[in-house]
Amino acid sequence: MTPLSPPEPRNSSGEIRRVGVEIEFAGLPPRDTTALVQELFGGELITVSAHRLKVKDTRWGDFVIELDTQYAHPDDAVINAGPKDDSDLERHRHQVRVDFHTRTRELIGDVVTGLVPTEIVCPPVRWDELHELDALFGALRGHGAKGTNDSLLYGFGLHLNPEVPSLEVASILDHLRAYLLSAQWLREQIDIDITREVLPHANPFPKPYALKILDPSYAPDVDTLIGDYLEHNPSRNRELDMFPLFAYLRPDYPHPLFHHKLVKPRPTFHYRLPDARLSEPGWGSAVEWNRWVEVERLAADKVALTERSAAYLARHTRSPVTRWMEKLRDWMGGS
Repeated sequence: MTPLSPPEPRNSSGEIRRVGVEIEFAGLPPRDTTALVQELFGGELITVSAHRLKVKDTRWGDFVIELDTQYAHPDDAVINAGPKDDSDLERHRHQVRVDFHTRTRELIGDVVTGLVPTEIVCPPVRWDELHELDALFGALRGHGAKGTNDSLLYGFGLHLNPEVPSLEVASILDHLRAYLLSAQWLREQIDIDITREVLPHANPFPKPYALKILDPSYAPDVDTLIGDYLEHNPSRNRELDMFPLFAYLRPDYPHPLFHHKLVKPRPTFHYRLPDARLSEPGWGSAVEWNRWVEVERLAADKVALTERSAAYLARHTRSPVTRWMEKLRDWMGGS
């Protein structure tokens, strides 16, 4: 599928915007997946640890392939701690601790392989080259990888990380507003898997937050935007996770989630909603990108954004009695 052009195809530096892609799946362990990535895109295979590998220096950059659980990988805090002093005995004790820790994590990974998903974290790809990246999805399908709808136990997702067109707070706010107004449509288009609906990883935004930021008088600076987001969304588990972007804008912001090891500061939206539909021929990152582009088109259309925001506010600020009376009139009119 050909990826659609967003309204702002270039970033603030004039470069073609890029999109990071992450996908989870079952049925293919990390080492076999790594061989497949290298076969498709070249690069050098690097073993980081037993269940985390890299394919370095492809045309786009580095791919990371790993079991999607932190307990299968050595903890950097342990590995990088260093000996308590410079004595030979303490250096030996430290090495024993590191070796034991590394081997334990490797054994955990061996046990859970097949029970937890494999994840590929792709390097940022130009939006107009996403269809070339999609060769990977077809190859995964052909080698037995299983996606979200292959089992009720699979709550796998595809995450897109579109580079923001601008770091200005007004642009970020417009995209947030456009997303909130498009969220239900996106869920209907994707037809979200029931397992992923139950799991918390891509929760919708609470209505009080939508009412706050869709108010036409809401014109925050970046710190107010972040503070209001935190007040209503004190979790990474949102369908559009803003923490990577906010942590990039304010790396010293005094909130624990800004320093969580799973929050990677970057100038992107972290769009977590799509399923990993590997069993569907033709499905891939370009399909989900094209849906995302509809959000950006609304963000760029000031008139439509204002009108739809006003309609949302009117619909959701009516009293319960008014809403009940309108439903009653609709029912009476249709009976």
